[in-house]
Amino acid sequence: MSINTALLSGVSGLKANSSALASVSDNIQNANTVGYKRVRNDFTAMLIEQSHVSSYNAGGVRATQSAEIADQGSIQASSTSTHLAVSGDGMFVTRLKSDDATASDQYYFTRAGQFSPDEDGFLQNTAGYYLYGWPADESGAPDTVGSTNLGSLEPVQVTGIDGIAEATSNMSISANLDASEAVSTAATTYDLATNPGVSMASGAVTPDFQTTVQIYDSLGGTRTVAMSFLKSPTANEWFAEIHAVPASAMQATGLPDGLLASGTVAFTSDGQLDMANTTLPTSLSIGASDTPVTAPAVGWAASEGLSAQTINFDFAGANTTGGITQYESASELSKSSVDGVAFGVLAQIEVDDDGNVNALFTNGLSRPIYKLPLASFANPSGLITEAGGAYSASIDAGSVILAAANQNGSGLINSYSLEGSTVDLAEEFTNLIVVQRAYSASSKIITTADEMLNELIQLKR
Repeated sequence: MSINTALLSGVSGLKANSSALASVSDNIQNANTVGYKRVRNDFTAMLIEQSHVSSYNAGGVRATQSAEIADQGSIQASSTSTHLAVSGDGMFVTRLKSDDATASDQYYFTRAGQFSPDEDGFLQNTAGYYLYGWPADESGAPDTVGSTNLGSLEPVQVTGIDGIAEATSNMSISANLDASEAVSTAATTYDLATNPGVSMASGAVTPDFQTTVQIYDSLGGTRTVAMSFLKSPTANEWFAEIHAVPASAMQATGLPDGLLASGTVAFTSDGQLDMANTTLPTSLSIGASDTPVTAPAVGWAASEGLSAQTINFDFAGANTTGGITQYESASELSKSSVDGVAFGVLAQIEVDDDGNVNALFTNGLSRPIYKLPLASFANPSGLITEAGGAYSASIDAGSVILAAANQNGSGLINSYSLEGSTVDLAEEFTNLIVVQRAYSASSKIITTADEMLNELIQLKR
């Protein structure tokens, strides 16, 4: 009977608009929720096939809801370095457990990037989801474009990171040696090849000019290196020694008195360094403390506990800026510089556009500790909506594809940022009015059908 189907159609309208009201309400309530994706209502007519007769049977309506996961929310600034937002299609990979997760614990995907360390230093967002990434090593994260191997990921932990130091590997010096310096008596008999103990390093010979430079060892400690110069009887030539202060820092089985290197420094007639006739080495290798050496090799003393180290010297050359020169002016050091840094502790964590989680140290060094993947799906609308702004995989969504940020169209990761909700309040309040009116209209269908049925029943008194 058509009146009965109209009654049932009105009921379906009440159900459909009630469901739509619930999703609109959620949208409004989450207008300020980080990473929230607006839920869209789709109404579908449940038409029943009609025969060519005068009676029409109502089919009603059905409402379905789907989150508009692919929509991009606005990127908003944050003052927290571990607050992250994605510009693009990718999503963060998370789980509800950190280091205690097992193979049976599910993976979830989210755009809610308000991550901060928990009591154990694992990054967790406000909904309780832990961020996962690839652990970094010296070679960097592997090429993962197109990978589906979620098992290679680990929870991102940003505390308990060891400090870091960097040994000196390059040293430069700018100095002038006085061309008018008189040749000393010691210079006439100076010969390290036959008498290595009579040296400037030992103090047996007084240098005409000496300067010291601070370098860094493999443990971030500072070491003093002295450079001593003695004018040679040969014109435009100086004897030179490089030695450690104190000498006890070096292995006793190496060169005596902490001597690291020796040779001559030659100059052209116009005071420029003559590298072709200079024999002082421009590179110095210092062996590790646990590796005994014999002269002429040198090594750190066993008590120092240091790694091997190579230092390259830059003395410049003719017609270059800086370096060592010989002019008729007082011998003096004008500038020296070394690389390497002293030991530093963790200062803060930052994430770059490529998803590298970098540990920044108080000495200015940085080190990548993780690389964040972004997950994407062929049909993101097919994902299953979970609590806390997260989604889980489904057959409809397709297989998960992992890619590093800024690769394969995965998107960029913005640090100090959060993605805003995609809800438009003006649109939602309009939908609220429409749903309310449609609900009222459906109720009128029911009351009207009820009155008509009542009239039918009253035919028989």
